Amino acid sequence: MIFNSSKYNNEWNTKQLSELGKFQRGKSRHRPRNDSRLFEHGTYPLVQTGEVKAANLYINTHEVCYNEFGLSQSVIWPENTLCITIAANIAETALLGYPMCFPDSVVGFNADPEESSELFMHYVFTYIRKAIQNSASGSIQDNINIEYLTGLRFKIPHKTYQDKIADVLSSLDKKIELNNRINTELEAMAKTLYDYWFVQFDFPDDNGKPYKSSGGKMVYNSIIKREIPKGWSDSTLGDIADLYQPKTISEKEMKNDGRYLVYGANGIVGRYNAYNHEASVVAITCRGNSCGQINITRPYSWITGNAMVVSPNYSYLSPLYIHNLLRKSGLESVITGSAQPQITRTNLAPLKIVMPCPAVLTKYAELVKPNFDKQLAVLAENEQLRSLRDWLLPMLMNGQVTVKPSIEPEKA
Repeated sequence: MIFNSSKYNNEWNTKQLSELGKFQRGKSRHRPRNDSRLFEHGTYPLVQTGEVKAANLYINTHEVCYNEFGLSQSVIWPENTLCITIAANIAETALLGYPMCFPDSVVGFNADPEESSELFMHYVFTYIRKAIQNSASGSIQDNINIEYLTGLRFKIPHKTYQDKIADVLSSLDKKIELNNRINTELEAMAKTLYDYWFVQFDFPDDNGKPYKSSGGKMVYNSIIKREIPKGWSDSTLGDIADLYQPKTISEKEMKNDGRYLVYGANGIVGRYNAYNHEASVVAITCRGNSCGQINITRPYSWITGNAMVVSPNYSYLSPLYIHNLLRKSGLESVITGSAQPQITRTNLAPLKIVMPCPAVLTKYAELVKPNFDKQLAVLAENEQLRSLRDWLLPMLMNGQVTVKPSIEPEKA
């Protein structure tokens, strides 16, 4: 089978992917793989299948590191290696942003520079991902092997034209990555401001000076069991917000071309042609392995019963405030169940919180609103960029759309 054969690319050569570079399976020989001895005081980054799937184009973050013992049973792969998942998350790809290790559930690809590039191959696998996933589905744990990958056949243009295709597609992905960094910085700014005002209690006083650091009066609260600013009080999450789980829709009702995002047990889980929340709200995943994950939804979203909505009762409680409040409230203490973790309204509603005075909350909401609006605009732009990339990808890969050669400036 040739995945991209069409009347538009008859002149392209048919090649096995193994002809374009070297495929090697990652290494993780030690069992159990989560042995703490592999990671204590580790300094060598380890990337796993979930992080490959979560990356847009480059993997620029990691959660755990091997130590020397961990490295001895693995190997470090160079920057720009293409990672291809072959178990759990099938055929997801991303490039290493810096040298990392990865386990044998990931295959590394390093291109022959005269034949192809890791970047172009990323888009080859993006193009054929669904076909690979369909061929692997149905087993106890869906997986593929390296022989399957290397034997895949594809119509490949000459290297110069591959680079032009990769340049077009990667320019969109790089803009998405830049937007993601912008939003990460905006989110960090809101968190920093929250911590400064509502954890350190250095919100501006009547003279514009930091309250606690400037000698603002603090009063011990026996419910919260700590000092809080004078005029503030204790409350519970159930008192300041309506907590509920909306109607769940089935996976069959979700649509690839649906207009509205669906939020469920794993954050965004699909799209649907209806919405049940017009404004952005905070939704906590309340079942499964991601239980306790806190999301701020996009406007016009459908939230399922696998998520708990936290809808504030006061207009001055912004989504960003609620998000950061939950982040600092010890949410993990209300998660019950080991085999099937869950959060219920009964456990969540009594969660004790500090309730600032409305004037400070109003000021915080006014300050963070422009940044929050910017975040929403960036997310909307990313949606458009992804749609354009996904529309162009198959047509570039089968030759239906061509990339014009760049025009060289005339020499004087």
